[in-house]
Amino acid sequence: MSLLDNAKILRRTQTDAEQKLWYHLRAHRFMGRKFKRQKPIGRYVVDFVCLEEKLVIELDGGQHAENVEYDKARDSWLRSEGYTVLRFWNNELMNEMESVLEKIRLTLSPSPSPTSVRGDEVGSAFSANCLKVE
Repeated sequence: MSLLDNAKILRRTQTDAEQKLWYHLRAHRFMGRKFKRQKPIGRYVVDFVCLEEKLVIELDGGQHAENVEYDKARDSWLRSEGYTVLRFWNNELMNEMESVLEKIRLTLSPSPSPTSVRGDEVGSAFSANCLKVE
């Protein structure tokens, strides 16, 4: 079976946790980013990936506790290709969805710029407009 055939099967047989996260990531719903699911990268199929940001998100069930060395090698290879890899346990996602989404958001956009927080640019434009009204 080819990697692509395997990815297609995995898309059709998503776990509940994968379905739940996919609802939030699909169709540019999450921060306007395009995510793909069960995407072949190299010799691996990743659960979710945002190619433009080179972010891989993996959801792990109980079987991953037995595959620690495989997952480490896989993550190491993905990182060597420039990807950031986030891993979450299925139960973490099912019980703490908002926390998982926040970790993903912080990875994509670590912090807002100080200018946008203070609104200096908006304030300057507002001041300029007020001066014109005489």
